[in-house]
Amino acid sequence: MKIETIKTFKVAVPLIKPFKTALRTVTTAEAILVKIYCDNGIVGWGEAPPTGVITGDSLLSIESAIHHVIKPFLEKKSLLNYEMIFQGLKTILVGNPSAKAAVDMALYDCLAQYCKLPLYQFLGGHKKELETDYTVSVNGPEEMGDDAVSYIQQGFNVLKVKVGKDDISTDLERIREVRNRVGNEIKIRLDANQGWTAKDAIRAIRKMEDSGLRIELVEQPVKADDIEGLKQVTDNVSTLIMADESVFSPKQAFQVLKTRSADLINIKLMKAGGIYQAQIINQLAETCGVECMVGSMIETRLGITAAAHFAASKQNITRYDFDAPLMLAKEIIDGGIQYNNRFITMPTESGLGIKEVIIEGGVSVG
Repeated sequence: MKIETIKTFKVAVPLIKPFKTALRTVTTAEAILVKIYCDNGIVGWGEAPPTGVITGDSLLSIESAIHHVIKPFLEKKSLLNYEMIFQGLKTILVGNPSAKAAVDMALYDCLAQYCKLPLYQFLGGHKKELETDYTVSVNGPEEMGDDAVSYIQQGFNVLKVKVGKDDISTDLERIREVRNRVGNEIKIRLDANQGWTAKDAIRAIRKMEDSGLRIELVEQPVKADDIEGLKQVTDNVSTLIMADESVFSPKQAFQVLKTRSADLINIKLMKAGGIYQAQIINQLAETCGVECMVGSMIETRLGITAAAHFAASKQNITRYDFDAPLMLAKEIIDGGIQYNNRFITMPTESGLGIKEVIIEGGVSVG
């Protein structure tokens, strides 16, 4: 099974409501979609959204990396030698994790189709149903409370609440408002997106603990490169602390795990450069007794389907943040994972299970 060529497509899908974090505001989900063609008729799909403030990638850089570096490397190679291919994909250019991730997931799509297995079974097949949280964007306390209630009424019972945009007192108001509005039975996770200092994070989290706000975990409270600060927070609070932007690569994961700087790790394919590297991060974490979440950027159902296949395949992945397709104003993907409110069912078709993509102008790509 040789790789014949790679094609890319740009897509842009408006969001139902702006997605706001401490780092950015998103109104449209943009992405480069990748399609890999093999000489036996198998085709594989991948997706790369540009998330410059996190990964450093743009639409232009993703396309350029794929067409000028990755495509020449892959063409005419046998995908059955996939260890060599994934090792090469990791080393042929520095950075560009989103471009690598899109190609990586398309390659895995092809491999699983060749084996006539859904990708999650090809990777390990631990479970076939997942439960996602739903993200409450950072806004004023009252608006966040309204949003939280709306998501609970839609059937979600785990909320990921964005904070870290303003001062600590405002964040505490936001959290209290959400907790008061949804009651004590709903699980709340916080994501500060690097928005706090270590001292502020410790002070805020201790106040939450003393107030009985029952926060399950706090994700990335400090700057990505502040591993000492991350450890300081982890060591001085009872609430679980999750590393996100601090962990892109297995090497960074090893550093966080070795120093016990976080209780949990959030793996994202767009940070790791794809499933191949994400598996290594999860294996390192599992060896150290640290559970993982698999999260995502603002992606279509295509990219989230790949992340969900990876997440469903591994026992050590226990939390899932796959709400992005539910935020989109229209659907452009036929196939892949299926949603029933908070529950996600894995496809039974081989590979990713993507059947068709509707790109700009209503053009159908099967």
